[in-house]
Amino acid sequence: VQLQAFGGGLVQAGGSLRLSCAASGGRTFNNYAMGWFRQTPGKEREFVAAISWNGGSIYYGDSVKGRFTISRDNAKNTVYLQMSSLKPEDTAVYFCAADAYGILGGTYAEPDEYHYWGQGTEVTVSS
Repeated sequence: VQLQAFGGGLVQAGGSLRLSCAASGGRTFNNYAMGWFRQTPGKEREFVAAISWNGGSIYYGDSVKGRFTISRDNAKNTVYLQMSSLKPEDTAVYFCAADAYGILGGTYAEPDEYHYWGQGTEVTVSS
């Protein structure tokens, strides 16, 4: 499956952005669990959020709980990340990823859990 993330940009602190990740090719989209990660230069990829194939299981990283919302539209082959109350420390390149197993096991926050990755979209939050 190919993943294309978009929606990043420059936003002021306290603002909102919605990222989208469109999937194409591969198996039917609802076979995949999906995740969002982010990365800044010199740091490891950080888990942001994950959603199971049907949205029945959702997880968030501690730093974004209560501010970010992950969702998916299987009819549109798209997963979203609604980001609100953005902070300068949210500045990063955001990546979407697909887990071919569909359900989220105990390692949902680990990048190695995911089999396919998009190219990333950059988010900059100014103070």
